[in-house]
Amino acid sequence: MSTTLRIDALRITQGDDREVFIFGLTAAQLDELADISRIGRNAKGKVVGYQRGIAKQHVRNIVEYLNGVAPLFPNAIILALDSRVRFEARRGPKHGNSLVEPGYLHIPISGSDQAKPAWIVDGQQRSIALGQSTNRSFTVPVTAFIADSVDIQRDQFIRVNSVKPLDKGLVTELLPEVDLPLSPRLSARKLPAALVAQLDEHPDSPFRGMIKRSSLPATERKNRPIQDTGLVRGLEENLNQATGCLFPYRNIATGEADVDKIWWIITTYWTAVREVFPDAWGLDPTQSRLMHSVGIRSMSRLMDRVTAGLDVFDSDGVEKVAHELRKISKNCAWTNGTWDEMNGMAWNDLQSTSTHIRLLSNFLVRHYLQSRRGGK
Repeated sequence: MSTTLRIDALRITQGDDREVFIFGLTAAQLDELADISRIGRNAKGKVVGYQRGIAKQHVRNIVEYLNGVAPLFPNAIILALDSRVRFEARRGPKHGNSLVEPGYLHIPISGSDQAKPAWIVDGQQRSIALGQSTNRSFTVPVTAFIADSVDIQRDQFIRVNSVKPLDKGLVTELLPEVDLPLSPRLSARKLPAALVAQLDEHPDSPFRGMIKRSSLPATERKNRPIQDTGLVRGLEENLNQATGCLFPYRNIATGEADVDKIWWIITTYWTAVREVFPDAWGLDPTQSRLMHSVGIRSMSRLMDRVTAGLDVFDSDGVEKVAHELRKISKNCAWTNGTWDEMNGMAWNDLQSTSTHIRLLSNFLVRHYLQSRRGGK
């Protein structure tokens, strides 16, 4: 059984038919009406939800502030309301120059066996803190829109958080799930993000089950050596730079791509990397800099050079690439030793900084080109 909450609200119409509502809710009402769509994976392995985990210290700090003297809480919580919510315009004369329309929102209060009518798109940590505060009647501003579709909710979540320090791994995992038009910056990241998701799941992928994903339980992430953002950044360069080996297979103007050929090149190259460096493959990045983001990014740049002169689409493509990579294998110090010509840097001194990625990339490419000129 459910009842309906009727609250004062302002309606703003954007474009022809998109409606945004502005109103206030008490901490108790927010807790009763809104839920959090936590990111995870269902039984079939598909990504569900979109919210990151709880930042416990951040929540505690907000609770402490809310329980203090005369707290001010001007930042609005953003909600996605389902289509059960109805707006009723207030009766009376309309003012022609008014940009907002006053009225009432009718929001169903669900029973224990029903889904709540609202999802938190932005303000998760604040809403949790409000739920833990002692003042349950404390009122907060709320901005809301109607969206039954989780695609719209995810889209708004990414846009709202794109200028905030949102976990890049979370964005990486959500982008392939968004079907709506994205900004050029996010669109450029969508294909690499989708490829990384495939690399983690496909049985033919050398990276299968090795990539850290935000939707996985912390215990499982801990046992996976490769950070997804390092792979995404490497693929972005391969795809978007004119010298990238994947660039010819993507039409930037139309957004179309020959995904089959892109997939073949990526899996052929990295399968060869696994064959040439078996002792460094699959280890924790503290034990192997090949699995570290600095190694992934640098080897991604080497891929542009190695695959440029090869027909990797042959059945022996992996062996061809492996033959080329063996030319620089003796120069690599992935798990021990030092990197010659890099001031004798110890193998584990390399970090995921732009300087170290550039140094290691240049080192690998230089030795590879020298070996080719020498006819080795």
